Amino acid sequence: MSVVIVGAGPAGIRAAQTLLFHGIKACLIDESLRGGGQIYRRQPANFRRTAKQLYGFEASKAESVHRTIDELATQIDYRPETLVWNAENGHLDTLSNGHASVVEYSQIIVATGATDRILPVSGWTLPGVYSLGAAQIALKYQGCAIGERVAFCGSGPLLYLVAYQYAKAGANVVAVLDSAPFSAQCRALPALLGQPITLAKGLYYRSWLTAHGVPVHQGATLEGIDGEQRVAAINWTQGKRRQQLKCDAVAFAHALRSETQLADLLSCEFHWSELNRAWLPMRDSAGRSSVEGVYLAGDGAGIMGADAAEMAGERAALAVLEDRGLLIDKARSNYLEHKLATIERFRHGLETAFPFPTDWAAKAPDALMVCRCEEVSAGEIRAVVDDGHWEINRVKAHCRVGMGRCQGRMCGSAAAEIVAQRSGRALNDIGRLRGQAPIKPLPFGLEAES
Repeated sequence: MSVVIVGAGPAGIRAAQTLLFHGIKACLIDESLRGGGQIYRRQPANFRRTAKQLYGFEASKAESVHRTIDELATQIDYRPETLVWNAENGHLDTLSNGHASVVEYSQIIVATGATDRILPVSGWTLPGVYSLGAAQIALKYQGCAIGERVAFCGSGPLLYLVAYQYAKAGANVVAVLDSAPFSAQCRALPALLGQPITLAKGLYYRSWLTAHGVPVHQGATLEGIDGEQRVAAINWTQGKRRQQLKCDAVAFAHALRSETQLADLLSCEFHWSELNRAWLPMRDSAGRSSVEGVYLAGDGAGIMGADAAEMAGERAALAVLEDRGLLIDKARSNYLEHKLATIERFRHGLETAFPFPTDWAAKAPDALMVCRCEEVSAGEIRAVVDDGHWEINRVKAHCRVGMGRCQGRMCGSAAAEIVAQRSGRALNDIGRLRGQAPIKPLPFGLEAES
């Protein structure tokens, strides 16, 4: 049985490259048509924007990752456009172009990446509302903006990056609303100086927006989105001042959340990460999980960014080789672990600079739609808690929050915040939503390979 890697982003690609260098042809499975992950998502083959236009400062890194996957594609078992929707007993259930099949593995590297962390506001289900990641996909992969007058809201480094990418591409960015106060970013500066180049890029995006006339508001909170058929305006506050801004599209998120459902199905043990404000699968410094033969790399095991993902993918692959009894470069392994530890310290600085809005749950009105798949409101979640149910899976069973198509990807974080606030418990005391197969929706009428 082979080594399987799930996810062809920076972590998965570097893992596959490392294994091939040592003579192991891995099976690399990815949902996308072309490898690169979200950060280095590739445009369709017939599009002609340059790497510099698409990726800016990261163009050389993106091109390196793309060259690597293109070279690997003919040398390994590369399976693009393939969804892994279940895992158990040494095999993966997959779906590709309507055909279901089973992939067996002896060792597996899970590099499933991350998605946006969403804290809903009134009107967020209107057409024209996107997550920051979705807005970035539209620009990179489809070559279009999500609207003619776009507002970017939330917090985290991705907020400024996507706003900059839109404005640089010629889109009309009407405002950037950052919920983090300027004072928090000043306090974080000493920790952020540990990665001066990364810090400089972030400062450049922020200053470029201001220099090109894009209003950037610090300590600004998105309160709601107005519209009937689609977005017409946003309502926001800055201190005690309430304002409205006309626009026809909104992209928002509060940083990122790791995709952990596959690790859950693989029976990995989880631990509470205060840094990520989330439950994450346990791993050692080499990427080994609590389950023998299961390794974790990249943002799917904790948000660290693209550079760290490449290093973690390589380190996990070296752990696979070591566990197979093969000789590896110990000095290289130690170097990778040292660099990853340095980046993690930088991550602490980012959390200081872009603090989570801990008052969101208390302010969310009862009528707010939290789970759009099952149409569950904040008030309905609170009613279940008031009935004495505070463990998140019990809450799910009683009101169906997180039980829809997205399996809690969009609503899980927000629901947990509401349950914790209403019950008076710490967020890590209410448990975590358990992963369920299928991880993502499956079509009717699957054709299984014989």
